Amino acid sequence: MPQRGPGGVTAAPTWPGGARAAVSITVDNLGEAAELQLGLRDADAPLGGHYSVTTALPIVLGLLAAADLRATFFVEGINAETYPDALADIDAAGHEVAFHAWCHEEWGALGAEEEAANLDRGLAALDAIGLRPDGFRPPGGLLTPRTLDLLAERGVRYVSPAGSAPGVERGVTVLPFAWPAVDAFHVLPAFAALREHVTGDPAAGGAEATRAALHRAIDDVLATQGHAVLVLHNWLIESELDAVRDVLARVGELRAAGELWAATCREVVAEAAFSAPPRLDRTSWTAPDPRPAPGPDPPR
Repeated sequence: MPQRGPGGVTAAPTWPGGARAAVSITVDNLGEAAELQLGLRDADAPLGGHYSVTTALPIVLGLLAAADLRATFFVEGINAETYPDALADIDAAGHEVAFHAWCHEEWGALGAEEEAANLDRGLAALDAIGLRPDGFRPPGGLLTPRTLDLLAERGVRYVSPAGSAPGVERGVTVLPFAWPAVDAFHVLPAFAALREHVTGDPAAGGAEATRAALHRAIDDVLATQGHAVLVLHNWLIESELDAVRDVLARVGELRAAGELWAATCREVVAEAAFSAPPRLDRTSWTAPDPRPAPGPDPPR
């Protein structure tokens, strides 16, 4: 098991198979949830038949199958009611189904009662179709001061917010993602302020920037011998198809060479021993903040 030193840096890596580092491919969003939350869809419009499910999801599953890789899909709880067959297909293909709020609510902005109710509603809906999740990713990237305790109380084993180093806090494993390792970071206008904060340039680089950033994330994790989280979005797949195929092929090649362990987030939690506290990020996709986060409790 990997042993972490100060700041979560691997001191003596022993990833499965003797790999130098580990990577988890993750996929966010499904169906109409984000559009409903952002006011991009009429709340009264019927649900079902969304592009991200009917067209994009089969493409994503096909790419993963071609590369012989398993991913963690963070899906909104509403999809357990609207697209149970699609979630069953993800599970049947060997991928992990994890939780991404009820309807893509910005997690860091939720009040105490809202947060607990949202979590309980989503877990119950996924339970009802036999897909109790082990993990959670907060839309927007931020936790509240209550999130870790709420997850621990409900038996959710890990969380994947924005951050820079994994660790364990309050009995919950934290597997953070870095914003440049998110495909949408390089595409959406809403990320302009965050892009400027992180890179100095608010311009969107598109699919080629996504390709380069994900390759850099792989290079970096091989150098640090740690764990990297790559974040894709179903609904973006056709616009970044060649870039994603290229990145997945490289992950597959490095795995075959014994250099990289490619695993779902759930598998990483089962294998890894993180001894240091995690390092989280105060930045959300809409609110960059240059201050480093000292621990798992970003300000509200």
